[in-house]
Amino acid sequence: MLEWLVALFIVILVVLIWPGSKYFGTESQSDALLRGLGIAQQATKDKTGRCVSDREESDGAQTACAGTGEKARTVALICKPSALANYLLKHCRTFSNYSPCVGWTWRASAFLQSVYEACWPYDSPVQFVRDNLQLSDDGLVALDWAVPSYQKRRRTSSHSTSPVLLIIPNSFGKITRNVLKLCETALSQGYLPAVFNRRSHNGTPLTTLKLQQFGDPADLREAVRYIRYRQPAGRLYAVSESTGSGLLLSYLGECGSSSYVTAAVCLSPVFRCQSWFENGLCWPLQWALVVYQKICLSRYKTVLGETIQTDTLFSSCSLRGLEESLFCQTGHVGSAPAAPAGTSSSSITSGAWDSYWERNEPLRDVDEVAIPVLSMCAQDDPVRGDTQSTVPLELFETNPHFFLLLTDRGGHCGFSTQSDGSAPGAFGAVSPAVVPNSGVGSRGTNWSHKALLEFFRATTDFFAAEERAKQLAARRRGLGGGAGGRVFRHRSVSTCKRMPACSHNIHAIYNWQRSYTR
Repeated sequence: MLEWLVALFIVILVVLIWPGSKYFGTESQSDALLRGLGIAQQATKDKTGRCVSDREESDGAQTACAGTGEKARTVALICKPSALANYLLKHCRTFSNYSPCVGWTWRASAFLQSVYEACWPYDSPVQFVRDNLQLSDDGLVALDWAVPSYQKRRRTSSHSTSPVLLIIPNSFGKITRNVLKLCETALSQGYLPAVFNRRSHNGTPLTTLKLQQFGDPADLREAVRYIRYRQPAGRLYAVSESTGSGLLLSYLGECGSSSYVTAAVCLSPVFRCQSWFENGLCWPLQWALVVYQKICLSRYKTVLGETIQTDTLFSSCSLRGLEESLFCQTGHVGSAPAAPAGTSSSSITSGAWDSYWERNEPLRDVDEVAIPVLSMCAQDDPVRGDTQSTVPLELFETNPHFFLLLTDRGGHCGFSTQSDGSAPGAFGAVSPAVVPNSGVGSRGTNWSHKALLEFFRATTDFFAAEERAKQLAARRRGLGGGAGGRVFRHRSVSTCKRMPACSHNIHAIYNWQRSYTR
């Protein structure tokens, strides 16, 4: 704990002497990029067909596409024009209702609000019930189910139809303030939040000599199967935070339409992870993350010494060095095969590193993703880096399943708003507001959490409307007159297989997987 207090003090000290224009300064850089993306009050579709949200009035829902010469806006929804995109523009009003903090306040600093959301303690009114899951290779992962602190019955019935919200924290295993607030908000909206903990993360025992690689979705796949077994009648949604988005995107790409997830959201994701590890972060952030990861791994130093060189591991000074020591050494479980004799050590290291990311890069199977995925990013994110080089804008412009909600301010998983600091108190605490019939207080709900839950609701409503329209069209074809219609109805009654009672049919959901791309 003392080490973390010292680290936090050093980080804050560095920020105070950091050039103010870099994180507090003018809006020129962000405005220029938003103008480059075509944020305009009114425009028409350009040749690329890129779709950008810019709703000004309550009945807006207009799709503004690349245009120039107009005033830039704070939030942009970048996507390929489609039926679902138009529906989101019309019904997701939170997207355009973002008022970031400006001026010389700590909440206007991308760096400070990012550190605050990651490290500052949070007195959450929820508690967690843990399920330890034994995997096929005898490894252990954990699911922490969030429940209100007052609830006497600590486990939810398997007959519940409440939707399940699977939360994947960052790849370092740190349960942040952002995750705790998301669990609180989701509970108040009727969701069943479950936090996925990887092997050895957040107190999960390490029972094998295998750690989970950055983008290996095998463990997550077994956890999703367990959730489907435990809550068969509830829809499944997924949210990932920061570098944890690499695992979620890898899972959605490998599983395709068999992911059992209705919709997903990535909060401040890191897309090009190999470049992110290679380029590194600014030294205060890099140092803090390296120290935290070493502290978490130190308890397994003896057992890890059987498969990796622990001296190299604990002497590493960068995130890339840690990742290479853990997964790119010959002899480690899941490492690259040994190189031919006579190959230089630098070539071996470089080859193993490139081979590792061929198997773990989050966007390697992005074309197979078959559900709507919303990514929420801020241009001033100090962790991800420059937007133009780190965000694959072409993916959102061409793939109808991906949507990018891009803000000019917000930091990394911060997205502080002016209302967050409306009440006096330490770091802008606000008075609690209890949501009716939930029993859980929603104290200053984060804008990004409101937006992602609204995205889930809108996509679910859209899919339900699509399914009703399809059933109505099929019914009209069956009642189309003549003997053919009567024969069709007779055959349908006698040959259709009776499906088990459930709030939804997961296979029927994916019948429209291409319909909203029109």
